[in-house]
Amino acid sequence: QVQLVESGGGLVQAGGSLRLSCAASGSTFHITSMAWYRQAPGKQRELVAAITRGGNTNVADSVKGRFTISIDNGKNTVFLQMGGLKPEDTAVYYCNAVYYYASRKDFWGQGTQVTVSS
Repeated sequence: QVQLVESGGGLVQAGGSLRLSCAASGSTFHITSMAWYRQAPGKQRELVAAITRGGNTNVADSVKGRFTISIDNGKNTVFLQMGGLKPEDTAVYYCNAVYYYASRKDFWGQGTQVTVSS
């Protein structure tokens, strides 16, 4: 099992910055990648950015150039540095960890609210 604890959400004005953190604990050895998803009211959950243990990243076009994902493998922590925030970035942001041992399992954090005011 893997536990994920997120922090760093909050209220920020448009154009501002926030940094989200997600610390994994438990059976972290089998985590192959981590990611951030978000879900706005009335919308489906969408991938924001993902990163492998080796540092390969996948960033959604909607945030490319504004958000940066990084990972500290020693601390089993993934970060999402968000800049140039827009009101449409308002959502609950969820941390995800992909765990692979014989089969794939996805673990999720509890979510952290990011609100961008115009």
